[in-house]
Amino acid sequence: MITHIRGKLIEKNPTYAVIEASGVGYWLNISLNTFSLLPDNESAFLYTHLAVKEDSHTLYGFISKIEREIFRLLISVSGVGPSIARTMLSSMTTDEIQQAIASGNVGVIQSVKGIGAKTAQRLLVDLKDKISKTYIVDEVSVTQNNTNKNEALSALEVLGFAKKQAEKVIDKILIEDQTMSVEVLIKKALKNL
Repeated sequence: MITHIRGKLIEKNPTYAVIEASGVGYWLNISLNTFSLLPDNESAFLYTHLAVKEDSHTLYGFISKIEREIFRLLISVSGVGPSIARTMLSSMTTDEIQQAIASGNVGVIQSVKGIGAKTAQRLLVDLKDKISKTYIVDEVSVTQNNTNKNEALSALEVLGFAKKQAEKVIDKILIEDQTMSVEVLIKKALKNL
């Protein structure tokens, strides 16, 4: 019904923004990602999604079309409502979400507050094919990262660290930067073990 809104930014908070358009103030629930990219000047433009329930009409605002599309994909999954989808968009970038779903990384999805093991699995099963329409997995980088990850894991095991613990640390590091070399990956992992 409402696809986007352009107007004067009246108020900006980490969880919502108020935009006045044609004399009407619209309260838009936003993610931290949108909050950080929303300019502080008076003019604002956000893509929107209107969630209609029996007892409320809630407007969500997004800085980009891709963020809105991912939000819509997330809320299409049973057990994932708008608040969990917004939390996910606040704790991860759109690229990180798409990468996690495309590569089937349950741990990354489950690291979001409010998402348990079953919901994470359901998310991956339901969205794996759909996410490929918005995201192209770079096979070369996935293979390279798996090789780097495996080499770093082997090195840490040789140094006497438990594989499960080392893998958790490496996965967290790779979320931040997928292009990290084996040497840098091992050094960062050693600081966190």
